[in-house]
Amino acid sequence: MRTADLDYILTTMLESFSNVSDLNITVGKPLQVENDGELVEVPIAPKISKLTPYQTEVMALTSINSDRRLTDILLKEGSCDSSYQIPGKARFRVNIFSQRSTYSIVMRRLATRIATIDEMKLPKLFNEVIKEKNGFILVTGSTGSGKSTTLAAMLDAINQYKSVHVVTLEDPVEFVHPHKKATFNQRELGADYDAFSTGLRAALRQAPKIILVGEMRDRETVEIGMSAAETGHLVMSTLHTVEAGQTVSRIIGMFDKDEEKLLRIRLAETVRWIICQRLVPRIGGGRVAILEIMGNNLRVKDTILNGEQEGKTFYDIITAGEAFGWRTFDGSLVEAFKDGSISEETAMAYASRKATVGRGLDKIKAGRGEKTTDIESLSIDGGHDDGSNAKRKK
Repeated sequence: MRTADLDYILTTMLESFSNVSDLNITVGKPLQVENDGELVEVPIAPKISKLTPYQTEVMALTSINSDRRLTDILLKEGSCDSSYQIPGKARFRVNIFSQRSTYSIVMRRLATRIATIDEMKLPKLFNEVIKEKNGFILVTGSTGSGKSTTLAAMLDAINQYKSVHVVTLEDPVEFVHPHKKATFNQRELGADYDAFSTGLRAALRQAPKIILVGEMRDRETVEIGMSAAETGHLVMSTLHTVEAGQTVSRIIGMFDKDEEKLLRIRLAETVRWIICQRLVPRIGGGRVAILEIMGNNLRVKDTILNGEQEGKTFYDIITAGEAFGWRTFDGSLVEAFKDGSISEETAMAYASRKATVGRGLDKIKAGRGEKTTDIESLSIDGGHDDGSNAKRKK
């Protein structure tokens, strides 16, 4: 297959719907794209009703340009990450993986323009987050939840007003940052370094003020990142966790039990913000970013040091910090319902504590003059006779 043929297929997939985020190429299925969070078939000429193993393998090899290093990784590990570009149209983050002795491809469309904090309608607290001088800022969430987009918006804001050196370690480079006030050096896994840990170790000798690590994948990367945060660097990274408590537990779980006490002390001193993100369906189409935001104070440090206990959970601490702009997922869901972004059904479906969200929704509905229950009226059943009528007759 020629590159021009692949470009034609990918362009057709991109332009098939209005809000395409991912391209899915799987044996036994037609070409599919994820549009507004749902997989849909792509009409193409000539028609492809079911992809064959040969077709997906040829498309996979063409997308990596038959790169020997990536081919070796794919054969040895069963999957590989790369990037692909259609000149003048789009860039993609590509994952090729083996399944049932055939190859599948998932391509994530990368934005060509970096959205600002205001354009993304992120909370005003983000303008305080980007003022941190050192420590860890972790943006967490499942795959496809917009973590990289949020980090890019934060780095772009820093680029607007700080004259600092920023080194990014990515797999692959997703957002290309132009030199504004800051100086950016963006390094790509495979092309510029062989592992996040070695790239991060080298970054410490490159005099950066801010280091972006695409993902904290293993213990060694976390260890070096923590050392960087302790020595005056601001380290920004991602984890595949869905809430603040799980994020702390995941990091601690990467280390041996006998290292836990020291690790908790180091984490308590270096973590500045944990921002967890999910995307939920928006009324009228599209998706809304729902955030959990936790900073660092004495209660957070104590809970990191000693673990969560009854009445001392991260959820409770974040709830108590709402006056400072902190928020739980449940609080964000209630706010999104209040401004008309999401429906009541969506809020309840994604709630962590349904009773808490239910009370919040009822309060909003009552303020609007809407019904808060489907029960129309209550009355005492008059058909029950406890024997008192018979006594009166006597």
